[in-house]
Amino acid sequence: MARLGALLLLVAAASAATLLLSALPGARGFYLPGSYPHKYNPGELLNVKVNSLTSIDTEMPFSYYSLPFCVPPEGVKDSAENLGELLMGDRIENSPYRFKMYTNQSDVFLCRSAPLAPDAFALLKKRIDEMYQVNLILDNLPAIRYTKKDDYFLRWTGYPVGIRVGVDYYVFNHLQFTVLVHRYEDANVARVMGAADAADVIPAGGKDGGAGNSGWMVVGFEVVPCSIKHNPEDVKSHKMYDRYPSKIKCDPTTVSMSIKENEPIVYTYEVSFVESDIKWPSRWDAYLKMEGAKVHWFSILNSLMVIAFLAGIVFVILLRTVRRDLTKYEELDSEAQAQMNEELSGWKLVVSDVFRAPSCPMLLCVMVGDGVQILGMAVVTILFAALGFMSPASRGTLITGMLFFYLVLGILAGYVGVRVWKTIKCGDHSGWVGVSWRVACFFPGIAFLILTTLNFLLWGSQSTGAIPFSLFVVLLLLWFCISVPLTLVGGFLGAKAPHIEYPVRTNQIPREIPPQKYPSWLLVLGAGTLPFGTLFIELFFIMSSIWMGRVYYVFGFLFIVLLLLVIVCAEVSLVLTYMHLCVEDWKWWWKSFFSSGSVAIYIFLYSINYLVFDLKSLSGPVSATLYIGYSLFMVIAIMLATGTVGFISSFCFVHYLFSSVKAD
Repeated sequence: MARLGALLLLVAAASAATLLLSALPGARGFYLPGSYPHKYNPGELLNVKVNSLTSIDTEMPFSYYSLPFCVPPEGVKDSAENLGELLMGDRIENSPYRFKMYTNQSDVFLCRSAPLAPDAFALLKKRIDEMYQVNLILDNLPAIRYTKKDDYFLRWTGYPVGIRVGVDYYVFNHLQFTVLVHRYEDANVARVMGAADAADVIPAGGKDGGAGNSGWMVVGFEVVPCSIKHNPEDVKSHKMYDRYPSKIKCDPTTVSMSIKENEPIVYTYEVSFVESDIKWPSRWDAYLKMEGAKVHWFSILNSLMVIAFLAGIVFVILLRTVRRDLTKYEELDSEAQAQMNEELSGWKLVVSDVFRAPSCPMLLCVMVGDGVQILGMAVVTILFAALGFMSPASRGTLITGMLFFYLVLGILAGYVGVRVWKTIKCGDHSGWVGVSWRVACFFPGIAFLILTTLNFLLWGSQSTGAIPFSLFVVLLLLWFCISVPLTLVGGFLGAKAPHIEYPVRTNQIPREIPPQKYPSWLLVLGAGTLPFGTLFIELFFIMSSIWMGRVYYVFGFLFIVLLLLVIVCAEVSLVLTYMHLCVEDWKWWWKSFFSSGSVAIYIFLYSINYLVFDLKSLSGPVSATLYIGYSLFMVIAIMLATGTVGFISSFCFVHYLFSSVKAD
């Protein structure tokens, strides 16, 4: 009963933690600032940066300067990027757009491009057709654009390169920027004077223009793109940042700057500063504003109902059926037990075969070890993100954190894989080095194969999403210099640890499994529908974040859903294992793994459904191949993680069940 109590206590603790987290306000994923606020004095220079051009039609990012945009006078320079940014395809570079803090400017001439050559003209039209977006960044804030639809506003990050009207193509060559600022110190409140015709510094109060320690912080960055017909001849002698000869009126509802071959494009901009009540820690709220909170709670309620249903079945199995059978069995004397053994049916008949080694035991150990590593990485990463330590203000930290935790948890993967191997071999740890090597190379090898194939497609398309060769070398060094040694260390510890002793002996001759009315694997594959039911609602938001360019930051909800998924996977596998043992099917090892791991099949089918019905605009075979490749990579990781949960829970259940049986 001690093991049963421990199992029930574990389930109760997980459920209690889940309910507690769901009640906390932080369960929505509160935000802790990822960097300290930067104070700008009036007149201080603000530099706008550019990120890769992105499109939900192709899912392939391209460099900003691959199109005929204005180049900074000092040349194009890359910003400092971390490993996560490079893996995500971000290429942040400097731009010619520059402002002066709290200085309104209008009619600023930026540049006159070279006449559009035939190839540049064709590429620009292609990017407009593919609905590519320009992504600007100021003080680490992406430019946000508002569009009105009916009676509400839609938020977008970035703005489109251009638009097609009939057979004509129009480019957005004038940008109207609005920079929201908040006073660094609350003394001396300033009031916006409005945009002036000429550049003028708006005083912060008093005659000193805000001198002293007070300054301004950037708390918002908005852009309105306009297409305005400029005469290239009027700016032949103008230099960058000169005043445009005539007044520019930005009307986002009309377009007039059509592009034509062998004709240049004139770019201009204007900027106004508006004092805002938004505090610096809240400046990301416009991007992270959670929509559909009721849907998230419905997802959790749906998961809790599934858990309650399965928990009831587990309770009946453990505390009524199993315990009743064991009590009757233990009350009999030895002669009665021998007589009863001849009349037994169900799980008690496989007592001498239930711990017989499975087929392909090394592969099972390798998959369980990798599953523990992936599950541990997911739990730790999502927990840190839910607590706000991986904020969107620090681009790439989520991917970098996932990679770091995966590498470090290699020691746990090696330990678990070798420990299971040693248990299957009844204490013989020979071959633990081979198990550790396979654990270290199985899932990373699959990932390397898939991502390398996709990377060749991105290289061929000259996309910034392609991983540079130097980064490939770095990833290989991280794999072989950190992950593999840690996995071998974990395997060594697993080989030295005592194996889990079986409570019953295994006969030399295997028992014949009676013919079944229906294929047992059919039931195993169908069991994946229950775990899928706990996460398919949240899966929609995650897929939209990845493929539709939306910001996902409700990691509190995601952490709760992950806990519920783990509980459901454990319960499903436990119930299925008991059902197989009741029909005298003692080959439960692999079935327990795939009964919960089969959820990956339904996630992959959902991904195909999402591609067909939600990503209708996805264009080209390359984009579809990228989508399917990344989805396949994702479902393999999910299969290993959920399958591991099912196997471990079933092993604990079977070990508890047969440890109470008296057998010769």
